[in-house]
Amino acid sequence: MSRSSSDVAVLAHSGGPTPVINASLLGAVEEARLQREIAGFYGARFGISGILKDDFIDLFAQPTELLERVAQCPASALGSSRHEVTREDLTRVLHVFRARGVRYFFYTGGNGSMGTAMQLQEEGERQGFSLQIIGIPKTIDNDLLMTDHAPGYASTARFFAHAVRDIGADNASLPNQVEVIEVLGRNAGWLAASTTLAKTEPDDPPHLVYFPEARLPLDKLLDEVSCVFHRLGRCVVVVCEGQLDENGEPFGAEVRPGSRGSLAQNLGQRLALLISTRLQIRARSEKPGLLGRATSAYISKPDWDESRLCGRAAVQAAVAGYSGVMITLLRNSGPEYSVELGHAPLEKVAFAERLFPREWIKSDSTGVLPAFLDYATPLIGPIERQAELILNPPKETVD
Repeated sequence: MSRSSSDVAVLAHSGGPTPVINASLLGAVEEARLQREIAGFYGARFGISGILKDDFIDLFAQPTELLERVAQCPASALGSSRHEVTREDLTRVLHVFRARGVRYFFYTGGNGSMGTAMQLQEEGERQGFSLQIIGIPKTIDNDLLMTDHAPGYASTARFFAHAVRDIGADNASLPNQVEVIEVLGRNAGWLAASTTLAKTEPDDPPHLVYFPEARLPLDKLLDEVSCVFHRLGRCVVVVCEGQLDENGEPFGAEVRPGSRGSLAQNLGQRLALLISTRLQIRARSEKPGLLGRATSAYISKPDWDESRLCGRAAVQAAVAGYSGVMITLLRNSGPEYSVELGHAPLEKVAFAERLFPREWIKSDSTGVLPAFLDYATPLIGPIERQAELILNPPKETVD
């Protein structure tokens, strides 16, 4: 296709990758190739850091077959970055964009990334630089405002639900032990909640799920673990990495600074140690961690499809004249799951967290209510229950 304009587009990834981040890249390139207004399309290598170094990949030069294969892979094909921009960085980015004739900038990321996009938009306006900026939503934490859910969440949630199901099977086959499973999510309990999709029967794991939205006194945790353990002879506990006690502390766990505040490094391990020493029962911890966002084995089809659509919608919005907005997913009402794509101003998304709704948490703060399952199941898909162990048949069939 011949191009009628010299306007150039740039796309960059920011923050932690997801299992479907490359699907939005594919969608953006597919749509940009259809738009005469976009003469060139470049990907910044390693996010903002790549823009600052003037380090780009020509996305239009990439074979379609390669982009389609890349879109099936987790992690960021372009590379990502957690670089915290300064005022000088914003000026440098605009300088690079001017030199390359960039008019459209697509930034894929979460709430912090949308904050950076907003700052760049404001600096461009201050300098009189006509630059259209569109945010493409991405976060495994599902903590973006103004959208029903974020691409990346459902696939990561599906991983953690399967992980808890399978660890629970191991726990049942070697009882007399407590398993503490630490999941990602920072300050929001969306991923912790997703593990409840592993439950079919009331005594299926996870037996206890805790949310950072509700402070957790240590005595409460110990009492509830003891109750489950003495009733079942085992217990599987799910806790989000951002969980705090009643004093706002991470139970004595080691803390590391991060791009969005401090975070415990070994929360699950610390809780397992406390359970073991205080209750005098065996306890261990599991922290799948980055496996949740770095595996393609549990990609949710709706998640992948919607990520691709968000990439396409971002390009369509830019060409239509929108700027300073993030693409959103709006769930339609009705018995069949479907979404429409929209957009929201960056200032309504930037640097803000959407926490897990308290009205979806059980009154004792150890699990979720059916409203969450109604929300999550169409996104994550059903989690098949493990078969009953053949050596543990129903009692009535035993001679």
